[in-house]
This record gives sequence, C-alpha cells and structure tokens, in this order.
Amino acid sequence: MDEFDEELREIKREIVESRGLVIKTNNLTSGLAADLKTITKRQQSFERVAFFNSAFAFLIFVGVVIGAVYVAWNARIESATRETKRSEDKAVKAEKELETLKDQLRERANAELAAAAFYELVRSGRRKEIIEGFAKLREQPLSRAELAVFTDAVERAKAELSVEAYQAGLDHARAGRLSEAAQQLEQSTKLASEGAHLPSAKLELARAYRRLNRQREAIPILSQLSETSPNPDVLDDATLLLAECLIDIQAYNDAKATLRSFVRRFPDSPLVNDAKMALANLNLKR
Repeated sequence: MDEFDEELREIKREIVESRGLVIKTNNLTSGLAADLKTITKRQQSFERVAFFNSAFAFLIFVGVVIGAVYVAWNARIESATRETKRSEDKAVKAEKELETLKDQLRERANAELAAAAFYELVRSGRRKEIIEGFAKLREQPLSRAELAVFTDAVERAKAELSVEAYQAGLDHARAGRLSEAAQQLEQSTKLASEGAHLPSAKLELARAYRRLNRQREAIPILSQLSETSPNPDVLDDATLLLAECLIDIQAYNDAKATLRSFVRRFPDSPLVNDAKMALANLNLKR
C-alpha cells in the first residue's frame, strides 16, 4: 500500500512537472512566435526601405542618364547646326564669288569689244572721235598695256589736231580774221600739253588777244612764256609783247621793269632797239 501511494505521488509529481514543462514550452513558443513576428516586421520594414532606396537610386540613375543623353544630344545638334551654318555661309560666299566672277568676265568682254571698236578708230585715223571716245573707254576695265597704247594714240591725235589748229589759227590771223584765229589757237593750246609748236601757238594767241583788245588775257600767257618757255626763240618776242600789253593797259611801272629786263636779258636780239625806244618813250611820259 505504501509503495502504491509512493508511485501515485511520483506519478503526480511527474504530471506536475510535465504540466510545468508544457507551460514553459508554451511560454517559450509564444515568446519565440512574438520574436519571429517582430523579426518579420523588421525584415519587411527593411525590405520596404531597401526597395524604396533602390527605386530612388534607380530613378536618380535614370535621370542622370537622361540628362547626359540630353546634353550630348543638344551638343550634337548644336554642332550640326554650326556645321550647317558654315556650309550655308560657304555656299553663299561661293555664290557671291561666282556672281562677281561672272560680272568681271562680262565687264572684261565688254571692255574687249570697246577696245576693239576704239582700235578701229585709231587705225582709221579719226582723231576727233578718238579723243571724244577715250573718256568713255577709260571707264572700262582695260589692262595696263591697252591703256598705255590707247593713251599714246590719244596724245598723238591731240598733238596732230593741235598742230592743225595752230596752222589754221595762223591762216586766220594772216587773213585778218582775229576771232577765228583766237579760237583756233585756243584750241591748239588746250589739245596738247607739250609739243614744239606750243610756245609759238601761245605767242600767236597772245598777239591775237592784243589785237582784239584783250590784253588782260594775253598778259598771263606772255608772263609764263617770257620766264619759262622751252623754246628760246620766242623768249624775246614774248617779253617785248608783254611790255606792249602792259603799256596798253597803262601799267607803266610794270612795263618799264619788263623792258629793262628785256634789254638786260637779250642784248643781241634784233628787237632790242624797239625795246630801248619803248623804254625811252615811257621815261618821257613818266
């Protein structure tokens, strides 16, 4: 009986211990479940943060890539635009140069036609037309050689016409047609800037002016001839005629000075006696 009670107590004790173990196990299981829930929530929260971080990083990466592509694309477009602009500018410049070249060729062709026509005038000896046409011809883009040749032809034509006008002026003067003589001699001196006949033509023009009572127009011509004439044969004539014109306009002091200069400069001139007589007459008057 005592052994049976002992066994019952042992069984009760084991049952109590088993219940305690079960309770502990349940408590541990409940704590473990709570820990698992906490860990799960933390893991889920971490995963959400990691997801959002990854998404944000991805978005930043995509933005950077898009920005880089945009910048590169704009740079390429700008480069292409500049290249296109340069090409357009080159095309416009080339077109202008082509137009300029065409204009130059056209002008040169016109100049050659004008030069050929002017050369025909030179060959035919139409001197007046040569002189009149040269002013218009000079507007053409002639070469230096063409311009030199045609300039010589014009100067030659002027010299020939000047000589003809000089001869015509002498003929009119001999015939007493003083106005016509003056016109021809004026034309002779205007046509040519140099020539052996020019000093004589100027002297004859001054004589015609004096005979027409135009001494004030003759005096500047004679003053120049008496000082710097390239023809020494007209120096004494021009000086004496200058003195006579000065006497005509009653510029007696200047006339005396001119006559004294004549006597001093041209003591061997056949006109020296006329000069001395004129000077003596002036001294008597004054």
